[in-house]
Amino acid sequence: MLLHKGEVLFRQGESGSLYHLTSGLLKIVRLHEEGTPILMNIIVPNEIFPHHSLISPNPYHGTAVALMTCEFEMLDTKEWYPELERNPDKCRSIALLLQEKLQMMQQRIDQLTQIAPADKLEKLQAWFHSYIALEALTDVLTQDEIGQFIGLRRETVNRLLKAQSNHD
Repeated sequence: MLLHKGEVLFRQGESGSLYHLTSGLLKIVRLHEEGTPILMNIIVPNEIFPHHSLISPNPYHGTAVALMTCEFEMLDTKEWYPELERNPDKCRSIALLLQEKLQMMQQRIDQLTQIAPADKLEKLQAWFHSYIALEALTDVLTQDEIGQFIGLRRETVNRLLKAQSNHD
């Protein structure tokens, strides 16, 4: 199945399938009660998600939006969950998937704990380049989203991006 840039795969609060992203990138955006969207996560190729529903079904924690054209497979939850009960190897494979995601989140924490804002931005850019070749990070994320992802204000992100472009 295909999803094009900006298209929504699922919405926060809905319930439904699990997915396997085979190519592209998705963002998970959570709307707070007052309506403010917050970028919570980036889904990269070969992830099965939503992560919090891999062992048991749960409503979607956020809205999944394609950052670029994405290919994905919908996984049949009517087979997925019973198979977990029957097959301990599948449980182990899910544990390994969650371990990989935890390692990715630890990298994200490393990005957030950099002292200098420029270092935070450079680490995020390097992380994105490890998945896709971009002219600019702003090709897939807004300056607000970049700021949310690395703990900076949009104005700071704007200033850092301008400084980078002046050095290129």
